[in-house]
Amino acid sequence: MTCAECGLDYEAIPADEAIVAIRGFGRRYRAPLTRLLRGEDESVLRARPAPETWSALEYAAHVRDVFAKYAGWVSLILAEDGPVLEGLTPDEEVVALAYNTQVPATVVAELADRAESLASAFEAVPADGWQRVGTRRGREFSVEILARRAVHEGSHHLLDIGRGLRAVRDEARAQAPPTS
Repeated sequence: MTCAECGLDYEAIPADEAIVAIRGFGRRYRAPLTRLLRGEDESVLRARPAPETWSALEYAAHVRDVFAKYAGWVSLILAEDGPVLEGLTPDEEVVALAYNTQVPATVVAELADRAESLASAFEAVPADGWQRVGTRRGREFSVEILARRAVHEGSHHLLDIGRGLRAVRDEARAQAPPTS
């Protein structure tokens, strides 16, 4: 299945490639969340480009927490038969966990750690474990699908961060007084 918005065909991603991609997200998220342009402060990372669109920091914190949640779910699925996969929805988490108040450098470091932990969790899956499933909100998810979805989450939201930062910066430029 190809994501209509980001173009990633995540159902075609083999497990070994998913592990490599997941491990790389720590590095890939660092630049947009730590390299500010001249005159910017961290408020640019907290600014929402539109009321219904998350900030760059909120997207990064979401991905960080998805990686942690998926690592827990993989362990649960491998340990139990057909477990229920619990957790808040992403929109509930962004508010409940106050993502936009968190420290960007901390979020980036934690995202890298959790990406590594998730990649390691997938590396430890036995050959017969990839098709084991858990259920979330009435849908079954195999370990293999979780690996592919983790790659999609990381890739898709990295694009969201880039688009959001461009929109926020464009708006700031448009609002800036003219220079003489």
